[in-house]
Amino acid sequence: MKSDKGNMMLFGRFASLSASWSVSLRAAAIAMVLVGLQLHPSMARPAAAQAGPARAHVFLVRGVLNIFSLGMDQMASQLQQQGITATVHNHIFWASIADEAAAEYKSGRINTIILVGHSSGATALPDIVERLDRQGVPVKLAVGLDSVFHTSLSGRVGRYINYYVGNGAGTRVAEAKGFSGKLENVDVESMPGMSHLTIDKNAIIQQKVIAEIDAAVRSGPGPVHAVRKPRPVAATPRSSASRAAVAN
Repeated sequence: MKSDKGNMMLFGRFASLSASWSVSLRAAAIAMVLVGLQLHPSMARPAAAQAGPARAHVFLVRGVLNIFSLGMDQMASQLQQQGITATVHNHIFWASIADEAAAEYKSGRINTIILVGHSSGATALPDIVERLDRQGVPVKLAVGLDSVFHTSLSGRVGRYINYYVGNGAGTRVAEAKGFSGKLENVDVESMPGMSHLTIDKNAIIQQKVIAEIDAAVRSGPGPVHAVRKPRPVAATPRSSASRAAVAN
């Protein structure tokens, strides 16, 4: 009987130690998790709450015949070397450019759209901006180089810069109803050797354009990032795009 009583006391002590160890192990596990969260702050919040860098796509648009705007290719090469996605396009496919940009934006593959155009490519930029706006997609930056027709700008664009040769074929860009953003017209006629056919290949102009793109990428998507409800599609196309098809 005495032996049974001793066994029961020994069993009780073992059970008590087991319970104590179990509590200690649970406490240690919780402490390890908390330490892990402190060492890796990104684990302490959902991925959706983390602010990611700009994922930009720069669309460069050539002028007439797709052969006179080789400065677009030069700038695209520089941007690609910097790790920025940049593609060169024919201005007559301006609607396809807008639709491609919209699809990439809505899928989340990119969050920053940048446009650069020369000559007829610059004339088509307002049409691309407006078509994207109709689909609820914003443009962070657009840079036109010597648009050859008077064009008006509507839709959303964070910043639109129009470099033009005032004593040549280039023209200013005007704001139209529905425009939201910042528009700058910059006359570069006083720069040596500047003309309609050289503006896209001019080293100083290229440096300015690349610098603007770099700044836009570094600043991130910006306040225009949120998608808004698409606007109704107009019954007739803008006149600038149709004129761009036959202009240099």
